[in-house]
Amino acid sequence: MANNENLIPFNRRTVSEQREIQSAGGIASGKSRRRTSRMRETMNRIMTMQAEVEGLSDVLRADGGESTYEEIICMAMIKEAMNGNVKAYNAIMATVGQTDKSEEDLEEQRIRTERAKRARDQEVGNDSEENENIASFLKAMNPADPDLEDLFEEDETDAEEAEETGEV
Repeated sequence: MANNENLIPFNRRTVSEQREIQSAGGIASGKSRRRTSRMRETMNRIMTMQAEVEGLSDVLRADGGESTYEEIICMAMIKEAMNGNVKAYNAIMATVGQTDKSEEDLEEQRIRTERAKRARDQEVGNDSEENENIASFLKAMNPADPDLEDLFEEDETDAEEAEETGEV
């Protein structure tokens, strides 16, 4: 019987036990992914099959459709929405990519997202405004012109010495 006394933390297991558990988990995960993939393929195949539904198939064909299960389900959702089913209406709107949010709500969400991204970047140190930071740092340093001239004179002197010794 499994209880708290029988449980062994993963980090206290031997490397071979950890490997066995991970291998079993990987095999189970692969089986699950393959099963989900087969189910998705089956559903896609069924949704594109021709179907006959009295009253709907003729309407779909008259409009240039093929009367597939997919089209029939869409028509049924529209019919339900027309009868006042709000969930059907929301499902249709989500399917076609429309939202019930106003432009102001969407703009507010965009602004919040940008602020959060900026705050995260500042925490991590990935400021996109690095050039501004460098410029402000250099401005704060404010080196005097004679200091800059001395700095560049050393480089020129070193270059001349390198030419004379042939170390170019």
